[in-house]
Amino acid sequence: MGKSLTAETEDGIVVTDRFVAVIDGSTSKTPRHIQPGISNGRFCMTLIAEYIRNNRDVATCEDFCHGITEFVKAHYHDTAIGRLATHPEERLTASCIVYSCACREIWMVGDCKCLVDGRPFDNPKHCEQAIAEKRAEIAAKLIASGKASVDSLRENDVARSAILPELVRSMAGQNKDYAVVDGFPIPMGKVRRIAVPQNAHNVVLASDGYPELRPTLQESEEALCLQLQSDPLNILRFKATKAFMVGNNSFDDRAYIRFEP
Repeated sequence: MGKSLTAETEDGIVVTDRFVAVIDGSTSKTPRHIQPGISNGRFCMTLIAEYIRNNRDVATCEDFCHGITEFVKAHYHDTAIGRLATHPEERLTASCIVYSCACREIWMVGDCKCLVDGRPFDNPKHCEQAIAEKRAEIAAKLIASGKASVDSLRENDVARSAILPELVRSMAGQNKDYAVVDGFPIPMGKVRRIAVPQNAHNVVLASDGYPELRPTLQESEEALCLQLQSDPLNILRFKATKAFMVGNNSFDDRAYIRFEP
C-alpha cells in the first residue's frame, strides 16, 4: 500500500499494515445506551476500530463479518439479547468500508462510498431514500404554507421529527434487508465486495457524510460546502433524512481517506 492521505480528523479512520477502513456510527434513535456516557453508534465505531487494529486472523470478507459480529455481540449483556433481537434501534450499530490489502478487495458493510481510480461505488439503504423523499415533501409543504422557513427548520427540523418513527420502523430490516455491524449475523448477500485491479492507482474510502465523493478531499469538501449554500435542508437535488443544522458545517459525520493500493 502506498502513501495515505486522510481528512484533518482521523476519527472513524483506521490504517494498519493489513487494512484501511472508514467507520461510521449510526445516529442514535433511542435514549437507551449500551455503554453509559457514549452513544451506541460511537461505541460501535470504537469497537470496530479496535477489532481491525488488533485482530490478525481475518483472511476473508466472511471472516471479518463473522468476527466483528461476535466481537460486538460480546459487549451486550446476555439478558439484553432477546430485547435487542426485536428492538434493533437499541443495538450498537455502525457502517464500515474496509480495504483488505491481502485480498485487494473493498468490503462495504452498510451505507458508505468509495472511488477506485475515479469510478464511484456505494451501498445505500434503499428504504432510507424513500424516507428522505418523504421528509423533503413535508419540509417543502411547511415552507410553502408559511408554517416554517429554511432558517427555522435548520434550528428545529420538524420534518425530520415527523419521519423519525418511520426511520425506527425501517430498522426492522437491519441485517435482513440491508447490512450493518450490530452484533447480529450479517447477511453476506447484502455486503458489497469490489475487486481492486492490480493496476489501480488510487482508492478513496468515505462515509456517507459526503453527498458527492470526489477524487480529492478538497474537492469533496468544496462539493459539501456548495450543498450547504444551495440547499441547507437537503430537500432538492440531494435528499437526506437530516439537514445542515445551525452551527454545523455538515449534515452528518464524515470521514475520508485516499491511498495507493
